[in-house]
Amino acid sequence: MSFRRILPLLGLLLFGFSNFAFAAQPLVTPDWILTNIGKPGLIFLDVRHSRAFARNTVPGAVNTSYGRDWLVKRKGVPGMIPAKDQLEKLIGDLGISNSDHVVILPGGYSASEMGVATRIYWTLKVAGLDAVSILDGGMQNYFALGNKAITGAGNNRPKAAHFTVNMQTELLVTDKDVHAALSSGQSLIDNRPPGQYLGINSGGAPKRLGTLKSAVNIPAQWLTVDDGGTFRSASALKALFAGVGAKASGPVINFCNTGHWASVGWFVTHELMGNAQSRLYDGSMAEWTIDPKNPVEQKVVLD
Repeated sequence: MSFRRILPLLGLLLFGFSNFAFAAQPLVTPDWILTNIGKPGLIFLDVRHSRAFARNTVPGAVNTSYGRDWLVKRKGVPGMIPAKDQLEKLIGDLGISNSDHVVILPGGYSASEMGVATRIYWTLKVAGLDAVSILDGGMQNYFALGNKAITGAGNNRPKAAHFTVNMQTELLVTDKDVHAALSSGQSLIDNRPPGQYLGINSGGAPKRLGTLKSAVNIPAQWLTVDDGGTFRSASALKALFAGVGAKASGPVINFCNTGHWASVGWFVTHELMGNAQSRLYDGSMAEWTIDPKNPVEQKVVLD
């Protein structure tokens, strides 16, 4: 075979590897998992409790602790993204390199539990990892495949890799950004439950009751089917946003108490609805309410 005829074949091979590594979809199915088990450059990251992981998981998956590894307390604010050097060690120690495709495996029990996956997804994106996906419906959907779902005990120990963080600061929101958004009338979406949005219940972390002025409430629990582990379709999400009068396009800031529920909102707007201008306020109301000068709107005041 001539060199001229070999070149197109090499191009197809390289294109295929490139697609696998970089053309990752935000959501994958259990069947996709079965088809791709064992492929090089694919990391299955089980984010369930270590006990659940130890019982059964996708073959080759590694486990990580959400609260211990992915959230830090900074300047009195809980649930913040780790610093650059911490992220490089954390991600590298999980065996993840910059060219890998990470598929996050949550339990799929509720929208809030899916927030573990979306928060880690957002963190990896902020750190500069291009290819990240979430198993839609979580491991509940995977195990529902029955005998087709070949599983093994979770006892895998990752081999450390080198990961270089390239911070994508355009995905991050600071309190200064929030002040600017309030002045410009930018879209603000509160992803907490209605009681916390209205100011009749406390979320624990914030110092004061209430929400950001002009914010629209879209609880994270509304963004999955029946508050479960399966995300709503893009068309259903569009109808939901329209129904509550929330902007799905243009500059959008998602927030909650500490950035957990807001990560579900960000994932929906940025990844599933395709709004590249959607951002997440990491510190959220826990940070905002520390400064008494920062305005908070309590929509319902109870005696």
